[in-house]
Order: sequence, then C-alpha cells, then structure tokens
Amino acid sequence: MVWSKEERTEILGLYKDLRVADVRDGMDWNMLHHYGSVSQEIRPLFRTKAVGIAKTSRYVPYDEPVPKMSPEEYTEWVAWYYQNISYNPGNKKIEEGDFVVIDQSGVDVGIQGSNNSLEMFSKGARGFITNGGVRDTDELILNQVPFWSKMISQKMNQGRIRFEANDVPVNIGGVVVSPGDIVVADGDGAIVVPHKYAFDVAKYAHQELEADKKGRKSIYIKLGWELDHTVK
Repeated sequence: MVWSKEERTEILGLYKDLRVADVRDGMDWNMLHHYGSVSQEIRPLFRTKAVGIAKTSRYVPYDEPVPKMSPEEYTEWVAWYYQNISYNPGNKKIEEGDFVVIDQSGVDVGIQGSNNSLEMFSKGARGFITNGGVRDTDELILNQVPFWSKMISQKMNQGRIRFEANDVPVNIGGVVVSPGDIVVADGDGAIVVPHKYAFDVAKYAHQELEADKKGRKSIYIKLGWELDHTVK
C-alpha cells in the first residue's frame, strides 16, 4: 500500500494520540479480535511510544562458512560483507513517518544499533521493531530512539545474517505486516493495523479513548488531582 503524502499526514494525525490499548479496542470493534497484536515477547527497549507507517525488510540466516583469515584480512572481509551480503538499500530511503519493521528470522544479531538507527531516526523514522536483536542499547536509550525487539544482542551481521528483500510482507511476532500498515507501539507492546482498516479502526479507537478519558477525569476530580494530558 502506497499512501500519498496527504494521506500519510492524515492517518498519522489520526493515530498520534492513540494508545496500543485503544487501537486493540478499535480492532475488536471491526471484528478483528484475533489479529494485529504482536507477541508479548517483543518488548520496548524503554518506556516510550511511537506511531508510524510500516516500512518492511526481511533478512535470513547466512549459511556460508566464515573463511579462516588474519585480523587484517577480516577487516577487509567485513567491509565486503556489509557491501554485498547485508547491505539494505532501503535504509537510505526513509520517509518522515516510517515505522521500520525488520524480520530477521529471529536471528540473534543486532542489525540495528546506535549508529544506523540514529541516522534513520534523524531522517524521520518514528520507531523500530524487530523479531531479532538490537545492540548499542545504552546509546539508543540515551538518544530516545523508540525500539521494540525480541532480544538485546551483542553480535554483528557478518557471518550470521544476509539481506533478502525490502517492501514485502513480513512476520513480526505472529502478525503479518505489509508495507503501508499502521504500527502503534508503547509500553503495552505493539499492534499492527492493516492499511485497509486504518480509518475504521481509528474511529472506534478514539471512541474508546474518549470514554476512558472521561471516566478517569471524573476520578481525578474526586481525588482532587491536577488534570494531566491523559485526561484532558
């Protein structure tokens, strides 16, 4: 699904204030009870929230042996590997509002780390999610780059994983994510809204969010609490 620039702006605006729980409710209201919720094993790196449009890529395990070589030769081989085996051309084509979705076949590798994630974040990526690992996590937390992953990994790409495809349907935590789907993620995990249901789900997600705000606001008032952004 390719959204126009105007459609991207509109749909991102509709979802920007919605929580994962609200979106889950909106999916239920559209009879999608058993679809969309990413497995609980994929968790946020830190407490944060992100909403974006899925930009997908897929990696598979590297099945060739790593040749015997000296450290100097290995330096050259690593450069070759990144240019020819694990290079992802899609990383250079980030649009404002993208949610980077990486199917790395569950391999214990940190494809994304502090450098490439921050670069993509600076170009407009709203968040990242992978069914594999992420590394350089202290820096990602310091820089507040929103990330959801199955694991934290110390390992680099070379000899472990290779790039396969961009802009294809992928499986993240038991959910098929297609390019153009809406991804909402927060402390409750992540949920994926198929693009064809995006507007209908948003409508009823807002209905439930407003009902929640109204109810919680009345409790704040009874308690004498100052109203905050979650109830206004």
